[in-house]
Amino acid sequence: MRSVVIGGGFAGLLAARVLAERGPVVIVERDPGTGVRRGVPQGRHLHGLLDRGRQIVEQLHPGFTDDLVAAGASTAEPLVRTRWFLHGRRLHPTATGMRSVLATRPLIEDVLRSRTLVETVAGSAAGLKLDAGRVRAVRTADGSELAADLVVDASGMASRLPVWLAESGLRSPREDRVDVDLGYATRTYRRRPDDLGGDLNALVSTIPRSRGGGAMAVEGDRWLVTLAGLLGDHPPLDDAGFRAFAATLPAGPIGDLVARAEPLDDPVPHRFRGSRHRRYDLQSCLPEGLVVVGDAVCSLNPLYAQGMTLAAAQVAALQSWDGSQTRSLNRTIGRLCRAAWDIATRADLALPEVEGSRPLPARILDAYVGRVQRVAHHDPVVSRALIRVANLADPSSSLLTPEVLVRVLRPGTGRPVDQDTRIEVSV
Repeated sequence: MRSVVIGGGFAGLLAARVLAERGPVVIVERDPGTGVRRGVPQGRHLHGLLDRGRQIVEQLHPGFTDDLVAAGASTAEPLVRTRWFLHGRRLHPTATGMRSVLATRPLIEDVLRSRTLVETVAGSAAGLKLDAGRVRAVRTADGSELAADLVVDASGMASRLPVWLAESGLRSPREDRVDVDLGYATRTYRRRPDDLGGDLNALVSTIPRSRGGGAMAVEGDRWLVTLAGLLGDHPPLDDAGFRAFAATLPAGPIGDLVARAEPLDDPVPHRFRGSRHRRYDLQSCLPEGLVVVGDAVCSLNPLYAQGMTLAAAQVAALQSWDGSQTRSLNRTIGRLCRAAWDIATRADLALPEVEGSRPLPARILDAYVGRVQRVAHHDPVVSRALIRVANLADPSSSLLTPEVLVRVLRPGTGRPVDQDTRIEVSV
C-alpha cells in the first residue's frame, strides 16, 4: 500500500510512522525544516503532551521520552510539581500514575522528525485525484501527482479538504463549532531553580472567569508563559500590560513569576476563534482511501491541551485499522473526537456568554462536574479522578463511579474551599 500524508506536523509524523509498516510513505509539507516553522502559527505557544499521548508516541518510538529529556525537556506528574488551579484554587496535590512531557512544540516535533524515516516532498497539496469513488493521487501546487492507495489529511486547521471535496462535486462535511474568541500571548523567561518553589508547571484555568494562563519549564532553562483570555478579553503585548494582565489571574503563581523573572523576548500573540469538529465520520460520500486526523478533523480550545494527545489517539486507531474500508476508520476517529469534544466544549459552555446548546441533561451533568471540581480542591481521590479525565487517560464516566460519587455528593463537600485554608503546598 502506497500512502501520502498531507502535513508534516505532529499528527502527520505519527501517521507516517504507522503507515511505513504497510508500505511506501510520502509526506507533503509546505514548510519543512526544524525549529519554529512558519506553517505552525501556534508553535511558539504553550503545548502539552498529556500522558496518554506520550505513551502512544513511546510505543511507536521507544526511547522518545528519553530523547526529549536528553535535549533538555522535563517530565512531571500532572499534580506533582505541577500546580493546577480551578475556580482560583489549587487541586489537591496527589499521585496520579501519569507522566506529562514539558517541552516546546518545536522540540517535540524535531525529535519525532529525526525518528520518522520517510520521504518528504517540499510543497503544497493542491487537490485530490478521484476515480470510481476512491482517492487515486494527491495533486501538488507544481502540477505533479503523487499516486496513493491511502491519503491521510494531517494538514491542520487550515485543511483545504472541504474545498477539494466541493470542487469534486461532493458534499463538504458538517462542521460543529463552539466559538470562544480566545486570544493568547506567550513570552519566554529565564528560569531559576527556586522559581515556583522548585515546581515545573503552573496552570490557571479560565473556569469560572475569562482569564487564565500557564507557565511551563522547558528546555534551555526557560519558562514558557502563556496568558489567555476568552470572549475578546485578550492579553496586551506590551511589557507593562502583559505583567498587569498576569497579576489579574484568579491564582497568584503565574503573576508572581512574571513580575520577578527576566524576560527573554517580547510577547507573541495568537487568536483562536473556537473549537471545530468536521464530521467526516457522518459523511457517506467520503471517497474511499481518505482519512482525516489531527486538527484537520477536530480542533479544540487549546486551553485544555488535548490536541496532540487526541491526534496520537487517532493515529493509534490508524495503526489498529484492519485495512478495510476507511469509512469505518473515520467513524472510529469521530468517536474519539466526540469524547474530547464533550470535555472541552462543556467547559467553554459554562460561560453563559458562549453560544451553544445546553439541554437539560447536560446542565445537570455540568452542575455535577462543577461540584467535582470544588471537591477536588481538598479530596485526593476526586482530584486524581478529575485530572485523569482531563488528561484523556480515563473516560468521563469514571467521574460517576461509586467511589467518586459518594465523595462528591456527601453533604457539605461541594462548598468552595475557604481562601485562608486552600492548599498551596508543593509535593
